[in-house]
Amino acid sequence: MFRGNNPARVDDKGRLKIPADVKRVIDEKYARQFYITSLDGKVAKLYPLEEWERVEQKLMSLPISLPARQKYIFTSSFYGRQVEMDDQGRVLLPQTLREKASLTAEVDVIGSVTHLEIHNHLAAEAVLAENPMTPEDLQSLADLGF
Repeated sequence: MFRGNNPARVDDKGRLKIPADVKRVIDEKYARQFYITSLDGKVAKLYPLEEWERVEQKLMSLPISLPARQKYIFTSSFYGRQVEMDDQGRVLLPQTLREKASLTAEVDVIGSVTHLEIHNHLAAEAVLAENPMTPEDLQSLADLGF
């Protein structure tokens, strides 16, 4: 399970150094294969391959003609690539995604339970400032039993 914010760096070659705490979880639970993608070009989503395969299974259960399914597959494939973590704990971010999401230098690697989200640090701070958690959000979650 991935949780918390782990500041990290993307080097000049586009490799993300997985933070030590996150790498420890990966080493204990997952293999070195990942699928990295985005649904909006702003945030990269790094899935251990086993977790991404669960997403694919859910997609396969949906009707092929469903427009949202087709859009999801196209978008996640456009930005996506299967990658492998090297011996130094780095993964290469796809160039298209790296450029679109401005994933250079300082980034935030944020745990999202089954995967990691990689945010440009300044963009993440702006999102938090522009879209804070509201009482309505909390009530919506409470209505769902959270």
